[in-house]
Amino acid sequence: MSGRALFCQPRRFRRGSALTLVFASVLVAGAATGSLPATDRKPAARPTQAAAPTGRHAEVAEAAEEAMAAGTSPVEAAERAVSRSGDRWGAVYSPGEYEEFEDALDGRYTGVGLWARERSGRIEVTGVGSGTPAAEAGIRAGDRLRSVDGERVDGRPVTEVVSLLRGGDAAESAGTTVRLGLERGTRTWSETLRRTRLSRDTVTVDELPGRITVIKVGAFTKGSGDQVRTVVEEAPADAGLVLDLRGNSGGLVTEAVTAASAFLDGGLVATYDVEGEQRALHAEPGGDTGRPLVVLVDGGTMSAAELLTGALQDRGRAVVVGARTFGKGSVQMPGRLPDGSVAELTVGHYRTPSGRGVDGHGITPDLEAETQALRRAGTVLAGLGR
Repeated sequence: MSGRALFCQPRRFRRGSALTLVFASVLVAGAATGSLPATDRKPAARPTQAAAPTGRHAEVAEAAEEAMAAGTSPVEAAERAVSRSGDRWGAVYSPGEYEEFEDALDGRYTGVGLWARERSGRIEVTGVGSGTPAAEAGIRAGDRLRSVDGERVDGRPVTEVVSLLRGGDAAESAGTTVRLGLERGTRTWSETLRRTRLSRDTVTVDELPGRITVIKVGAFTKGSGDQVRTVVEEAPADAGLVLDLRGNSGGLVTEAVTAASAFLDGGLVATYDVEGEQRALHAEPGGDTGRPLVVLVDGGTMSAAELLTGALQDRGRAVVVGARTFGKGSVQMPGRLPDGSVAELTVGHYRTPSGRGVDGHGITPDLEAETQALRRAGTVLAGLGR
């Protein structure tokens, strides 16, 4: 089993769509994963290179090995073992899916370039990447997604909708087409889009009136933490700061810790346990601790984004504005199975610097703001005497 640990979201749906939940802020929906510090980001390439699996990993590996000996699918056997364990966050990836998962954490993905969420049983487009097939087709935030390749999506989990949109492994789906049924107000229409390999800049900056710098982090992909630090260093000296983590479903925890280092002068960011062993994450010294900071969150703020929010709130560095966050604080660890696939199983939980558990609870904002959260952030910054 590799030393790499993950904060992952549930992946309980049919075979072939496991990756669709891995990095949903990038891949379309609202769930993601995050990687903790480790000596190796990936499980060993072959079972003989990895440490002997223990605990639940050993049980899942045994089920896969028995299936191989019997001439049946080891992946399906592993999935059944994970399901029986009651691990709601567990998942099994084929080698190709896991490779694409790594690409997603690096900010690369295959798709049409739209993001969506479920609202009242319907699937609503929440964002469209510039220059993507979805943007070129004129799709925009607020549009309702009615069907994918003729399959109605109302009432379906957004994770299944993501699977339909993506169409399988990246190598197979890139270049294929997908037909979307859409609705905008009273208008209904269809668009046929071609899936393609895309990349995403997950950190954007906006300067608002009143000397406010807004740093929007859509996901913690590779390099995003350093981007946040650069923005903070280059922001006007008299600017108030808003860190917008709404809809951020996680990513690489190491990047979230780097982002924390932009606002903290060292110190504890979070503690976590892996199969009973206690560990800690610390910020680097030298961050900007002088300028007022507001963090915006909502129900789509998950995992590594919650870890960062909890650290800034507990350390008294930021005022948190918005709605209660998702509540994902469990730790997953991947282990290579005999056939080369990867099982990702829950091994522990993390806590904020004050010892608060996030899993199932989320982060409660200091100031509730379901609407006009950015305006409320400006009011808070003014009150902090910027």
